[in-house]
Amino acid sequence: MQSSLFDTLKKFDLLIIAAIFLLFIPLLTMQRTTDFMIFCVFVLAFDLIYGYMGRLSFGHMLYLGVGAYAAALSAEHLSGNPFLALLVAVVAGGAVGLLLGPIIVRTTGACFALINLAFNQVGFFLALIALAEWTGGEDGMAAFYDSVWIFDFGDPKVIFGFTLLCLIAVVYFVRRLTDSPFGILLRTIKENETRAKFLGYNTFFYKLLAFVLSTSLAALAGALTMLNYTYATPSFIDPTRNVEVIFACLIGGAGNVYGALAGGIGYMVISNYLPNYIQRWEMFLGIALLVVVFRFQAGIWGYCRALITARKGEVKA
Repeated sequence: MQSSLFDTLKKFDLLIIAAIFLLFIPLLTMQRTTDFMIFCVFVLAFDLIYGYMGRLSFGHMLYLGVGAYAAALSAEHLSGNPFLALLVAVVAGGAVGLLLGPIIVRTTGACFALINLAFNQVGFFLALIALAEWTGGEDGMAAFYDSVWIFDFGDPKVIFGFTLLCLIAVVYFVRRLTDSPFGILLRTIKENETRAKFLGYNTFFYKLLAFVLSTSLAALAGALTMLNYTYATPSFIDPTRNVEVIFACLIGGAGNVYGALAGGIGYMVISNYLPNYIQRWEMFLGIALLVVVFRFQAGIWGYCRALITARKGEVKA
């Protein structure tokens, strides 16, 4: 019964996800709901290396910022075509991942986390000061996109619908990827990389591939943010904001597509609406993180799944 329940959920999960975000529209503004979906794409990108490969990054905002600025620079210097901007952003994110990945994926543990943070800090400096002539520095830069056929991204309904399609596509891609032999190998590397090497796998190649896929998806989230607001600032690449995606991944449940979505939605709800009622809302985040660490170590989704499994076992007994 328990397995059939989750099999049914998996069969209709894309429709359920779409329905959930559609139901958010009356509760939130359409642009705010679009923000929720973009952040979920970012969490999915981060979870690919943290939840599945077991590598914690303190610098993933770098790749989101690369996507945002690449989309903006594409509109300013190449073409106002929004789809070209998305393509340029994803390619730029993958290129940065391919450039830095051979250095980063050779490390583990705290070294992996901190070297990402170091590169993130370098990227922040470049966007804020060194390349200010191109990025606008602390003032940021605006970009405007042309209408292509029925796609006018100046219309909140269009950007909402397109972002929803992108989220559904990313969920489907990540789910298929992590259920494949490649995903199984990533989890093997997470559990025991030495054993994976002993079995004859080139773990460096698979880690690099996962890292590049993660940076590309993070850049996609940055490009979607640019399309949604048509404005990029150094805050998109600020190293201090890495805590957002880490917290979302932890609260939802690492290593699970649905956990990433639950964490993304949960964090956005807390960060967007709790400040309206509690001035020092960051303290609540700290308390919530302690509760997750000590009581819900598998996150929201992991806890719900374990609870359903336990109840089905009691009924069967």
